Amino acid sequence: MSVEQRQVIDDEADIRLDRWFRRHYPELTQGVIQRLCRTGQVRVDGHRAEAATRLAPGQLIRIPPLPAAKPASVAPDDAPPPDPRARAEIAKMILYQDDHLIVLNKPSGLPTQGGPGIARHLDGMLRAYATSPQDRPRLVHRLDRDTSGLLVVARSPGVAAKLAASFRSRAVEKTYWAVVVGRPVPVAGRIEAPLIRRDPAISSARGERVALAEPDDADAAHAITDYRTLDHAARKLAWLELSPLTGRTHQLRLHCLSLGAPILGDSTYGEWRENGNSALIEGLSEQLHLHARRLRLPHPAGGALTVEAELPPHMLATFHDLGFDARPPSVAARR
Repeated sequence: MSVEQRQVIDDEADIRLDRWFRRHYPELTQGVIQRLCRTGQVRVDGHRAEAATRLAPGQLIRIPPLPAAKPASVAPDDAPPPDPRARAEIAKMILYQDDHLIVLNKPSGLPTQGGPGIARHLDGMLRAYATSPQDRPRLVHRLDRDTSGLLVVARSPGVAAKLAASFRSRAVEKTYWAVVVGRPVPVAGRIEAPLIRRDPAISSARGERVALAEPDDADAAHAITDYRTLDHAARKLAWLELSPLTGRTHQLRLHCLSLGAPILGDSTYGEWRENGNSALIEGLSEQLHLHARRLRLPHPAGGALTVEAELPPHMLATFHDLGFDARPPSVAARR
């Protein structure tokens, strides 16, 4: 194979160079791509480029002679076919879709991506919407397994790159609803509580991946959440609207804990006391009461898209029991 030049198309705007290579040359490993960039064999508009370089339409990518691909242990044609039930399941989650993206209302308990011991997850289910093995809807952000609500999926790599850039730049307005144990004082405000990742080797059996940082923690990550109380049941429980301005792992769960009001059903981050976990209330569901209610995001084709998601069944039941009156979600609108 000789040296080639390939031009970046409009749909590939803002995609990373390594992901561009994985799209066009799926047989290449990440290690090979990084080596080709590090040694200057891959160039963008004649200049050296790192694997993480983001591309713009019209740029020329120098493709050097590529190493022969090693035989795959499982040929693409031998990969397990998509479960036909997955398409029907996803169809029930869809709140909005067009030629560029899909917005889903993810149920609580469904993992967004795979991992150890996780065979069924949303990312895998999206294969049912693939037009080819290399071109299928792509996740552009994540929700915890036990968090329900809005999840945006891109229909192409270029749209995925644009949407991911919007999430990184905080151009996306995210609103969550939560039921918490306790009533925050003050009833509204801003939480600025840095977070730090736990060392997996010393974390507890409950699986806390993140913790509230101490003042002298050099590795702490800045985290900001705005909140306001929408209703309360005496001083025992409250319904909060949460607006994260940063996107740290488990940020909302820990920020509610910092208010002295853990999210109902959060047995991981609730405090253990003599009478049990502070986040569990007898008579109410033990599922996590955290829901991605509303998203407002720049649409890749122009304008802004606003979508709201109905509460999951366990939160609807709790709202009914506590007398919280949640208005129905608005119809998705693009303006």
